[in-house]
Amino acid sequence: MDKLRAMQAFIHIAEEGSLTAAARVMASSLPAMVRTLAGFEAQLGVRLFNRTTRRISLTEEGRRHLESCRQVLAAIDDAEAALTAEAGEPAGHLTITAPMLFGQMHVAPAVTRFVQQHEKMRCSVVLLDRVVNLLEEGIDVGIRIGELEDSSLVAQPVGHIRHLVVASPAWLRRHGVPQHPKDLLKANCVRVTDHAPTWGPFNDQGRQLRLAVSGNLEFNQIAPAVAACVAGAGLGMFLSYQVAPFLQNKQLRTVLEDFEPPIRPIHVVYPHARLLPKRTRVFIEWIKKELQDFQS
Repeated sequence: MDKLRAMQAFIHIAEEGSLTAAARVMASSLPAMVRTLAGFEAQLGVRLFNRTTRRISLTEEGRRHLESCRQVLAAIDDAEAALTAEAGEPAGHLTITAPMLFGQMHVAPAVTRFVQQHEKMRCSVVLLDRVVNLLEEGIDVGIRIGELEDSSLVAQPVGHIRHLVVASPAWLRRHGVPQHPKDLLKANCVRVTDHAPTWGPFNDQGRQLRLAVSGNLEFNQIAPAVAACVAGAGLGMFLSYQVAPFLQNKQLRTVLEDFEPPIRPIHVVYPHARLLPKRTRVFIEWIKKELQDFQS
């Protein structure tokens, strides 16, 4: 059997979640795809997928072998790219993940510009407010905000964002500008319930200070909480990119700048460095340039 084509079929089945979809991607028939998978499993002597009438999922052996197959095909891509001196346009499929709001505001528009520039590329963007396991979930590139915990990933710093306390100018005129983080304990604070229960850590002369603030409004999403602050409902604590448009048009003002929490880094992360196909390398350089405004 054609082992390389069998590897490609295996990867497409895992990524697409069905034999039918994988057959469509490979311009093959469903019976041919079934035979290819059966032959590949027979040759390996293991079952790669658990199959029922409704769904197909990777076995433990399949999850381990999936990354090996990706590395083999990536190495072949590298070898072919070296022979052609990196000539030609990047082509193929990439899956990119990013946090929900940051992805909507910055990553998705950048990916759109990328595929417009590189017409042979096909990109899937997955926006989730959770840490995605790139290897297990078939993600090529991730954008992450905050300190990294997964040491198995390659990470390239892109920039950083700040944690800001903001309020509308009208609210500050009515209630006064807080002079110290502890002033927040007496103020009406607009909270986001799905985030940290305390605000901070504020930098109070070298000490870290966290505060359990309170208020008469709370939301489970960022956007309505920001809108409430713009409307003059109270103080809010957000990441700088979440309120940047409202700061620029002076609908919000920052307060307590001297006590700001430490900056949070932004990284581009991916599973391995040496065996990246050209499409991944080109995209990584693209997204780093697209997000360079966050370096200041």
